[in-house]
Amino acid sequence: MLKNMRIALVLLLICGVVYPLGMTGISKLIMPAKAEGSLITNEDGKVVGSELIGQTFEDPKYFSGRISSIEYNAAGSGSGNYAPSNKEMIERTKKDIETFLKANPDVKKSDIPADLLTNSGSGLDPHISPMAAKIQVPRIAELRGIDEDVLYTLINEHTEGRQWGIFGEPRVNVLKLNMELDRLK
Repeated sequence: MLKNMRIALVLLLICGVVYPLGMTGISKLIMPAKAEGSLITNEDGKVVGSELIGQTFEDPKYFSGRISSIEYNAAGSGSGNYAPSNKEMIERTKKDIETFLKANPDVKKSDIPADLLTNSGSGLDPHISPMAAKIQVPRIAELRGIDEDVLYTLINEHTEGRQWGIFGEPRVNVLKLNMELDRLK
């Protein structure tokens, strides 16, 4: 029994202390920005968010991100995991469509990209598709007094390709795009 306790204590120290501290140290050496949470700072050096966690932008002069059932609270990521037939999901989606169309009157209901109406699995996704960004351009151009072509160029410049050229879909980080908007005007 004493031998088993020693083994348990040694494994606890190795797996619970040495390994996590070693991996943290190595990651801070190899990729310090990622080890610190991929934080994004503004011109003043103030942290405004993370590349990895979305934010809610309620001001119509900004690009909107995906819906988050957890309000982008990283402490408890997850999604409602509703089936398409779930009544709560249907009602929420109808409400979100109405809200989007009210803010973007030039858009047809059938043209709204799905990523503007659905959660990601974690509820934290900071990205939208390039189409989801482009469909918001007329609203933002009008409210900010910026030429639409400037906004389309901005979206193209901030579109990230597939990871390693094959995984995922092209995407736009909403926080980075909105920060660039603020730099314009």
